[in-house]
Amino acid sequence: MRPGDGAEEAAGWLRAIAEHADRVAFVALYGRFAPRVKAYLLRLSLPLAQAEELTQEVMLVAWRKAAQFDAGTTAAAAWIFTIARNLRVDAARRAALATPDEEPQEYLEPTLPADAQLDQARRADRLRHALATLPPEQADVVRLAFFDDRPHAEIERRLGIPLGTVKSRLRLAMARLRAQLDQLK
Repeated sequence: MRPGDGAEEAAGWLRAIAEHADRVAFVALYGRFAPRVKAYLLRLSLPLAQAEELTQEVMLVAWRKAAQFDAGTTAAAAWIFTIARNLRVDAARRAALATPDEEPQEYLEPTLPADAQLDQARRADRLRHALATLPPEQADVVRLAFFDDRPHAEIERRLGIPLGTVKSRLRLAMARLRAQLDQLK
């Protein structure tokens, strides 16, 4: 939401929910954001039932944690979509951790032929070697962006550097890695 298109109104609804448990404000907030959150979750390829369930959970968290919203630091839409993203990640982790009763076949036998596994191991070694040659400030940005799956804005805050610097370091690191890996082919 950009200024002038309801951002202040949404912040007011969250404030009313936090201060007075205002159900009318929640109905308005729900009406504005639930369809958008559901659409966002569907774009992330979640099944309809799971998208609807997570949308309900997002709105419930917004109701319960409305007092934690700070209009001075973020917009209501950004706050709600951050909740949606975090809940989606949590759901994916829970699904990945669910253990079946039987040992999956993929753990019993290799899925790739031995030569493909060897090739994959060699590529991984080349990549590790190339990463080790990066300057520390570029390696930190690459690690946070690709291995820790952190958004650029979070990297900016975590490292205390401007967003443009984060992007520049990533671009330089990727160019350097590409050049090194191309030489090793």
